[in-house]
Amino acid sequence: MPDPRLPEPAPASVYSQAPCRFDLAGSTLDIWPLYLFHEGAVTVNVAISVMTSCRITPIAGRSITLKSADTAVEHTYDNLAELVSSRDHRHALAAHLVREFAPEGGFVMETHSESPAGAGISGSSALMVSTTAALAQFTGRKLDREQIRQLAQNVEAQLIGVPTGCQDYYPALFGGVSAIHLTPAGIRREALPVPPIEIQNRFVLGYTGAPRQSGINNWEVFKAHINGDRHVFRNFEQIAKIARAMREAVVAHNWKEVARLLKEEWQLRRTNAPGITTPLIDALVAKTARAGARAAKVCGAGGGGCVVFFVEPDARERVAEVITDLGARVLPFRVDRKGLTVTRPSLIG
Repeated sequence: MPDPRLPEPAPASVYSQAPCRFDLAGSTLDIWPLYLFHEGAVTVNVAISVMTSCRITPIAGRSITLKSADTAVEHTYDNLAELVSSRDHRHALAAHLVREFAPEGGFVMETHSESPAGAGISGSSALMVSTTAALAQFTGRKLDREQIRQLAQNVEAQLIGVPTGCQDYYPALFGGVSAIHLTPAGIRREALPVPPIEIQNRFVLGYTGAPRQSGINNWEVFKAHINGDRHVFRNFEQIAKIARAMREAVVAHNWKEVARLLKEEWQLRRTNAPGITTPLIDALVAKTARAGARAAKVCGAGGGGCVVFFVEPDARERVAEVITDLGARVLPFRVDRKGLTVTRPSLIG
């Protein structure tokens, strides 16, 4: 029984982490309702050790401070009511999620993302997951992983003002290599049994240094699809077929087929809308091929950000050197097996 002479201890801080991802096939199909028009729609992706995190520390009083370590922005509100009524948020992602959870009392929230801005590896979605989970733990609100996904996805759509896909949240939540099955009955994640070393030896991730806005590219493709653009529809029929074959090839560890499908997917995707590729991306794809890359594609919606290259293990260094020589940057990674983690340190020692 607690000693009544002692003051009640303050709640401990909460710390959460969630990984980013790169996608192998099926991206953009995960935006509702596009996948309903392509039977057997699936996306295949890999959670990587490029991490996002959120720390919430309670403080005396009622003030709320939101910090973003990677973008160096900070905003302090006198209380929750001021945050809710404000229309000028320097850290909009954090502010929108705080409004959803309405924590009592004062606190400092600090977020961080290791992903470069606009890299196309779901940095914002992973940060939405880690921040949502931290706030749920901090406020005592019980959410399962699917509820975290729904809330994070819906709030992100509010932030960017266009529909968002669902695939980015599952690597952040579960880690590993995933197939996200998109059906009229619902969304289902399947863990694919692939040794992480196989992925780490066969893929190189390059950042072009040119941030892109995935919402814009995806929105243009989305509108074209919904408006009945036959070219875009046929492309996505093929992309859905490629994604199903990619899942099978990854499960079978058929790396020759993985490379073929990756190349075929990119050749289709780059014709969906203007701006999906850039001169630098085209140069990277062409020149790394001469250095031993078997295939490459842009991560996410395209227009800049990251490109993932499939290589034979003995070509990794040559491909990485070409990426650097062209002015892009290699992003080292490992397959993240854990996905979302949330810790609340013990109040005792």
